[in-house]
Amino acid sequence: WTRDPAIGGGRIIGEACHFVDLLRFLSGEAIVDTRAVAARNDTDNRTITLKFAGGSIGTIHYFTDGEASFPKERLDVFCAGRVLQLDNFRELKAWGWPGFRSLKSRAQDKGQAACVAAFLEAVAKGARSPIPADELFEVTRATIEAAG
Repeated sequence: WTRDPAIGGGRIIGEACHFVDLLRFLSGEAIVDTRAVAARNDTDNRTITLKFAGGSIGTIHYFTDGEASFPKERLDVFCAGRVLQLDNFRELKAWGWPGFRSLKSRAQDKGQAACVAAFLEAVAKGARSPIPADELFEVTRATIEAAG
């Protein structure tokens, strides 16, 4: 059902949205432009480019037709002449970071448990949401534009 745009919104809205959110978090800046190119009018395979208020860009390659043995999710961050590469949320490699080369984890951690814990703590204490509503709406808007 998640693949059906009429019922579950499709994979871009249902899954790629999390990468839009992650890039928004990492940049710490508002998304000011969203562009997407679909492969062969395919709703599941897209390249999404986000431009942020400070001039940073983020690119999401969301493809469903790759080889199963290739790492499912990878994040590359280029910043100040340095690079970080995260594979499957288990292995982090670094280039140009003095004293740090890599970190491996046996368990995959995408942050869901920490996100739920932060939300529940905010509710229990009557505090603000861990993610401001305007950022949630911004990410939703950008994701809908990318899925369009």
